[in-house]
Amino acid sequence: MSSCGVALRSLTAAALRVTLAAAPLFAQDARAIIAESQKRARASSQRYEGVLEVIASNKVTKKSWQSERIGSAGNSKVIIRFTAPAEVKGVALLVVNHPDRSSDQWMWTPSIGRDRRIALQDRSTRFFGTDFSFEDLEERDVDQYDYRLTGEEAIDGVPCWRIESRPRQGKISQYSLSRVWIRKTDYVPAQYENLVKDQVARRLHQTDIEQVQGIATARTLEMADLRRNSRTILRIEKLAYNVPMKEDDFTVQALRREQ
Repeated sequence: MSSCGVALRSLTAAALRVTLAAAPLFAQDARAIIAESQKRARASSQRYEGVLEVIASNKVTKKSWQSERIGSAGNSKVIIRFTAPAEVKGVALLVVNHPDRSSDQWMWTPSIGRDRRIALQDRSTRFFGTDFSFEDLEERDVDQYDYRLTGEEAIDGVPCWRIESRPRQGKISQYSLSRVWIRKTDYVPAQYENLVKDQVARRLHQTDIEQVQGIATARTLEMADLRRNSRTILRIEKLAYNVPMKEDDFTVQALRREQ
């Protein structure tokens, strides 16, 4: 064999060793980026008013809801309650997020005077006429997924890390794979893509990022359902973090209270 061939084989072997050695590092870096993103968004509580526009078949439907959350980073409780229009006012969802398993969810419908638990097999359905599924409204704890850094890409002109995540064994999800673009400037997620059977089913685009009480926060969220060709734009108003709240306000009994 020529010296050139030997050198080429040595170079190839060296490159392979570097690639194999770097693989766990890239995986760890991806998880570290996600963890840092969650850390920077951490607050003891959150409250906001949301204005929604559901756009489908050139028709726009407007809704409003109020969201309250106690805890964060996948170990939290959230109540979302519609405030308008009149036909949906009072409809509410309680989401209890767990760090080690899927969330528990209950929905209250005042027109029929009953609450119901949202079964795991129903989490892929739309939440009361929006393009958010029930699963999209739960928080993802960093330890429930495996991550891979797949490159870098700009979203809205801002450099981002592009990271893939797959549910770990035991984590039940409608999505086989998710992609997230994390902004390098402030670690805020700029975009998500959630795939079902290798096809992008939903895409969430986050814009109007502002500092709120020291937390970089997206004020406009646009969820597109690519299978239905519809989208929902959520604009976050009157946002506040670290608001005093009580655990007793995040129960099924509290869900039934008219506000």
